[in-house]
Amino acid sequence: MLGPKLKPLRLALIGMSGSGKTFWANRLAEAGYPVTSCDSRIEDRLKHELREGGHSGVAGVAAWMGSPDQPAYPQRAAKYLAAEVAVMDETLGTLERNPARELVLDTTGSVVYTGEAIGVRLRSLMTVVYLEASPKEQALLIERYMSHPKPVLWRNAYHPRPGENTHDTLMRCFPALIEGRRRQYELWSHCVLPMHTLRAPALDAAQFLALIRRNCRCAT
Repeated sequence: MLGPKLKPLRLALIGMSGSGKTFWANRLAEAGYPVTSCDSRIEDRLKHELREGGHSGVAGVAAWMGSPDQPAYPQRAAKYLAAEVAVMDETLGTLERNPARELVLDTTGSVVYTGEAIGVRLRSLMTVVYLEASPKEQALLIERYMSHPKPVLWRNAYHPRPGENTHDTLMRCFPALIEGRRRQYELWSHCVLPMHTLRAPALDAAQFLALIRRNCRCAT
């Protein structure tokens, strides 16, 4: 299915955490486009549980969810995904009811786990832009995660070995998580922008949109 035109502007930014989704969403917000942060809306849906543990912000959600070796992780990861599905359904419903509405959607890295139905609706309503990390950039994303954890749905990518500590398991399994998501990001996207093409200091919101128009597999 081909994506919609970029007028009205409807962009969904997808990719791994740290790939630049929030950075470019903020740049587009500064340029006057309406932006929705899925991280913020998921946090709002989980606020009562987060408040009980004194958690807030993306780092707080990560602390609440914990690492995949902890007993509470499966249940909390399921609650997080349910909140993400609800946020996506609500957001897409708003666009379906308002055909002229513009929106830049700053998704989470796990958006591709929200299901095929959400993916079909997203692709039909928005131009989906995948910010792709090279192997070298992927190594940096892993380092950032290890030093500043964010909420991660590991699904079936976390496989500890006997005698292996959590840190080493995370470091070993993260590349497999990235690879599995990469295939899904590519399937969901209309446009793939390598992260390194977005690093020019002078690159502004208008130039970012021009890159999308040049690379998009949809009408512009």
